Amino acid sequence: MSDKTPLVLVDGSSYLFRAYHALPPLTTSQGQATGAVKGVINMIRLLIKQYPTSNIACVFDAKGKTFRNDMYSEYKANRPPMPDDLRSQIEPIHAMIRAMGLPLLIIDDVEADDVIGTLAQQAWQQQIPTLISTGDKDMTQLVNEHVTLLNTMTNETLDIEGVKNKFGLPPERIIDYLALMGDKVDNIPGVPGVGPKTAVKWLQEFDSVENLIARADEVKGKVGETLREHLEQLKLSYELATIKLDVKLEFGPHELVHKEPDKSALLALCKHLEFKSWVKELESEGVVASIDTQSQGNTEAASSSAEPVSPAQEVPVDVVYSTITTEAELLGFVANIVPLQPLAIVIETDDAHYKLARIIGISLCNKAGQASYIPVGHDMLGDSSQLDIKIVLERLKPILESQSIYKVGHDLKTISHVLLNYGIRLRGRRFDTMLQSYVLNSVAHKHTLGKLCQYFLELELSPLEELLGKGRNKLSFAQAEIAKAAQWSATCADYCFRLHHTLKQKLAETGHLKDVYRYFEIALVPVLTRMEENGIRVDVDVLGKQSQELAERLQQLERQAYELAGEEFNLGSPMQLQKIFYEKLGYPILGKTDKGQPSTAEPVLAELAESYPLPKLILEQRGLSKLKSTYTDKLPLDIHPVTKRIHSNFQQAVAATGRLSSTDPNLQNIPIRTEEGRRIRQAFIAEPGKVLMAADYSQVELRIMAHLSADPGLVNAFAEGLDVHRATAAEIFGCPLAEVSNDMRRSAKAINFGLIYGMSAFGLAKQIGTGRAEAQEYVERYFLRYPGVRTYMENTRLSASENGYVETLFGRRLYLPDIRASNAVMRKAAERTAINAPMQGTAADIIKQAMIDIDQWLKVAALDAKMVLQVHDELVFEVAEKDLAILMDGVKFRMISAASLSVPLVVDTGHGVNWDEAH
Repeated sequence: MSDKTPLVLVDGSSYLFRAYHALPPLTTSQGQATGAVKGVINMIRLLIKQYPTSNIACVFDAKGKTFRNDMYSEYKANRPPMPDDLRSQIEPIHAMIRAMGLPLLIIDDVEADDVIGTLAQQAWQQQIPTLISTGDKDMTQLVNEHVTLLNTMTNETLDIEGVKNKFGLPPERIIDYLALMGDKVDNIPGVPGVGPKTAVKWLQEFDSVENLIARADEVKGKVGETLREHLEQLKLSYELATIKLDVKLEFGPHELVHKEPDKSALLALCKHLEFKSWVKELESEGVVASIDTQSQGNTEAASSSAEPVSPAQEVPVDVVYSTITTEAELLGFVANIVPLQPLAIVIETDDAHYKLARIIGISLCNKAGQASYIPVGHDMLGDSSQLDIKIVLERLKPILESQSIYKVGHDLKTISHVLLNYGIRLRGRRFDTMLQSYVLNSVAHKHTLGKLCQYFLELELSPLEELLGKGRNKLSFAQAEIAKAAQWSATCADYCFRLHHTLKQKLAETGHLKDVYRYFEIALVPVLTRMEENGIRVDVDVLGKQSQELAERLQQLERQAYELAGEEFNLGSPMQLQKIFYEKLGYPILGKTDKGQPSTAEPVLAELAESYPLPKLILEQRGLSKLKSTYTDKLPLDIHPVTKRIHSNFQQAVAATGRLSSTDPNLQNIPIRTEEGRRIRQAFIAEPGKVLMAADYSQVELRIMAHLSADPGLVNAFAEGLDVHRATAAEIFGCPLAEVSNDMRRSAKAINFGLIYGMSAFGLAKQIGTGRAEAQEYVERYFLRYPGVRTYMENTRLSASENGYVETLFGRRLYLPDIRASNAVMRKAAERTAINAPMQGTAADIIKQAMIDIDQWLKVAALDAKMVLQVHDELVFEVAEKDLAILMDGVKFRMISAASLSVPLVVDTGHGVNWDEAH
């Protein structure tokens, strides 16, 4: 879209219905309905704020029939009549828009879509970029390089690529897509039985409805017969779905000028409609209401801006927390929740795992210093002192699912999960204080609510232990006294509300970090929520068999260890190992503990294992013991009793570089290099009739290094599709590709990966089994052949030292507290991190973008498929066998398209009945 100021066309009819259904039923003291007025006008005010220099015009449908009814008498015939309480709000909306100084367009015989389409076409011809504010998918047919859609209620923007990602088709194919599927709401017939999946498939094969009709005989089976029987109906549907671009208008885009608002008329309308905050705002400007407009409208409390500008303005003199124990109190609180304003949510539960959690209480805050706690599950006091949870959730559901009410929370993903347990899906624009803090600085502090309040607000949040008692778990919240629980939980909601404003302002000040938060982290929350809800199936019998086999092997290793040591001992005791290794068997001391004792840590054991059998055996025993205790014994305990699947928790705010981490259980650290580790993956299976499909980025961090360093040799190796490790071996060993041995390739691979992790020549020598001098020579040859890599690494060290941080390709920032440390060991470690973090962080950003794109595609692709796991550079899906090929192609395409590098991204895919086969 052009950089010029866009013309903004508001699809008023679309927002009229969406606002009516999104908001709770609101009325004035005289009984006038105001919910739709509130939503529509708030949306328009937000647009004015976002596009202060643009001309904004609002377009509504006219009363009566249109030319489409002449074309097809049944058009929109199934639509129920407009509810009376919605009809009564149309004139107040029109009056408010006129008083705001905006052009109001209502054209007979056509729909709002046709007027908008015509104006967008004229604006394009006059080289005026256009932004269409709508929630109507039909409008996507208008998108081009000059026209963009904005859904103000969801903050979704659709340009050409956005349309492709959402529907799997370009904008010029949307009419064909709509014609094939038809529309039950508008009573466009379409082709019976054709849904999104078939429509996309046909259009990908035949390109257009016109071609499909011409070649209808090529469509086989029952669906082909249905198509051929309804060709005339399809042609009609195409005409009905097509937005007119040539409506005869008495004005053009240049005449849609935003005039000065009639504030006197606005004040009169706001008083009549009981918009208390707007009345206060206008009166503070010295505006006096005009008497003759008092009868023109009706609404309720709203806000003059999307969010408060300064957090300081939100800190009250008096703090008032309340406990809601009656339905009347709950209704009163709900009535004061304002669209396009933040609502902080805290949910107290009796279990730390989201799939098992039962709600004990809910705290809500829509103004700093004023939060309310709603107890629903405190066992000790009985039902008489608290509301029934069904009543509470029934009243809160419209608020929680409203697209126009901003949701604020600390760890919104967990909140979303808990609400899903009760059939409520959290919707609307979201602000997560945990993720806001994480994006600002991932390493400065822990991202708990208490730590953030202390760090950013200088406010102390009492530890939960003070309420529950030391050592007690979340179940204790159900036994907590309501008064104490209310004070603690309401404080959390209040502080979360204030914290959000502070963090939002700080993110805005950083520029691109705001985009990292918006386009990666918060956008990923619903994706992860769905993936975690999906979970993955595990074969308990397979794990049981593996556990038994591991137990037998561990017993064998124990007996062998006794024989090698000449006595029985505790294999897990460092003290006993020290005596046997260094006193009895006389092994060389290769390292010491902090207390000066000979070390038996894993790196020392690994070095000793090169020369002695007992340390090698101990290492194997430790590895197998960990597999047994962590996975084969424990995974069956993590299976949900109802779903019979494992639902891991993928955490965003843990790894400093942006990578996701997995807990409860950790599914990302299952070893893949050992046969035993791979066997554990065999226990992860698909449902009957389905398979697991895995898609894995190939050498993604090396490809990112090639892009960041712009080294010609490395870039060319990837661009030409060479085996980069073999190509590197040919370069550093000075031989043709055909003569590179497996050992040479193995050494080159160690160098390629070692350098991006900051490995020294000493570390490389140990890894490839050569002398330090020889390893150093390999490194030097590498840099001679790939000088751009050395330049990148040096520049990164200097930049990190100067700025104190490094950034990923997408602007994610990793601060390095020790980069200027006087301690050389700490400083060198920070320098190694500085070199690797941009690559690891960029890889994390790329797969997050891929997950977001794939999730959006799956929502419309009508495939029997779902994302079930993310493990570093790999995504795992469960899919019906009939949809496997489409899923593979779609996932691979979106993973490859997730970033544009100077070298191609490569994705390997596989499938099987279990995860091991798929990988």
